[in-house]
Amino acid sequence: MSRTSLPLPSDRKKIIRQNTGDVTDKHSRTRRSVLWRWANTLGPLFGLALVTGLFALSEELRPIFFTGGNAKLILTQTVIVAIGALGMTLVIVGGGIDLSAGSVVALTSVVAASLLVQSVPPVLVFFLTVLTGALIGLINGSVITLLRMMPFIVTLGMMGIARGSAKWLGNNQTVNPEANGLNRIMEPENPLELFPLPTGVWIAVFLAIVTMMVMRHTVFGRYVFAIGSNEDTARLCGIPVQRQKILIYTLAGMFFGIAGVMQYSRLTQGDPTVAIGLELEIIAAVVIGGASLNGGSGSIMGTMIGALIMAVLKSGSSQMNWPTYMQEIIIGVVIILAVALDRFRQSKMDR
Repeated sequence: MSRTSLPLPSDRKKIIRQNTGDVTDKHSRTRRSVLWRWANTLGPLFGLALVTGLFALSEELRPIFFTGGNAKLILTQTVIVAIGALGMTLVIVGGGIDLSAGSVVALTSVVAASLLVQSVPPVLVFFLTVLTGALIGLINGSVITLLRMMPFIVTLGMMGIARGSAKWLGNNQTVNPEANGLNRIMEPENPLELFPLPTGVWIAVFLAIVTMMVMRHTVFGRYVFAIGSNEDTARLCGIPVQRQKILIYTLAGMFFGIAGVMQYSRLTQGDPTVAIGLELEIIAAVVIGGASLNGGSGSIMGTMIGALIMAVLKSGSSQMNWPTYMQEIIIGVVIILAVALDRFRQSKMDR
């Protein structure tokens, strides 16, 4: 090799600096990614501690708020939002949205009450109600994928269909069956003490653990994250995107059906007018928990903490004697802040 082909000393220094800079940038990006991943994990816990701490500042509220009975009440109020949020987590991580959740919960609660009025055994009522929710999810997923329609539009339409069907099925009034086994699922025994917790709380915990294991350790879970990250890339990698998206919405509908059973058990009646705006609380719980509305990221643990934050906010607001409209304003502000935080988080991770 001739001497003229060798780089000059100054050129060699530039090459070394360039290569060193590339490696440094890669390490820097990796560190930022790890930091934001930890922030994603610990952020919901920090939010829960912050909300709880704010209510703890009130001397009048403190003796009431930090009691076993109030903790049981908060956990019981969390159940419906938490179970619905499990299904919504699948949808949002997969890059979709479902605005029909609240209406499906109302419809399935009326379905459960109507079946009980017909003397159907409670165990069979439970499975038929969950099947009703899954069927609605199947319809949502099929229309979205096969007709290539936007999830926002399809589920917005289903919101009206499900709510109208609930009113039609209940004849525009509540459906009141006789006392039965389903009534006891959300019934709080010894309401002034933390234990025993209602069965519904343990059902929500069990479903969260199962869903977490599915999302972390199964092919289906990896497919959900892949589709939400980049649907076209997932399709090119051989993932059956259409079938998976239909399954995602069907499972979400199943969770909404279970939440409908809990809604019935809590009220001991089927009411077609309940759960109005519940979909906003569910979506807020998922986003507060660290999921991105752009899809591809989220965690079940974060979602459960997000649902708990919503319940703490509602409980604290109620005990502070704030009017209902104030609670709605707070929930709206929380949703906007959660989405803004998600956008900020995504912009930092993309750098």
